[in-house]
Amino acid sequence: MDSSSTDISTHPASAPTEPGPRVPLQLEDWASVLIMATLALITFANVFVRYLTDSSFAWTEEISIFLLVVLTMNAGASACVRHLHIRIEVFADAGTQRRQRRLALFGIGMSLLFFIGLAVLSGRMALDEFEWGDTSPSIGVPTWWYSMWLPILSTTLSLRLLGMWMRRWRAKS
Repeated sequence: MDSSSTDISTHPASAPTEPGPRVPLQLEDWASVLIMATLALITFANVFVRYLTDSSFAWTEEISIFLLVVLTMNAGASACVRHLHIRIEVFADAGTQRRQRRLALFGIGMSLLFFIGLAVLSGRMALDEFEWGDTSPSIGVPTWWYSMWLPILSTTLSLRLLGMWMRRWRAKS
């Protein structure tokens, strides 16, 4: 992993006066690497066992879905801070610096509201699963063990977005 992959100022869409994030992006990068490696190992083990025994590990799908959700939220935070998230560049990069800044603030603000809402609603879902004692179908562990990570990761992503919004707000251009 080279240093240019974590420098947000190399992307043309990033504001030239915007400072980088305080929390290093390598945290998300390494978490993504570890999650992808774990997914590959679990999938390989399942295919290998299925090939040799004509049966599969029932738990691999459950763990894989959980890891993919964690990977999605983790990579979403990294993409947002690096300004690599999906947007309509014809509108976002056109016009004056003032217009671009306002659109960026609006876009970051809407994303922030979405992830705050996701954190609240998924937190309520995890709490319901905890109170009702739901268990997973293949392993039989409480489902809140999986669902509690969605509000945690949504909150983490919200904090990244809040930091982006504040840096963009403070930027002079």
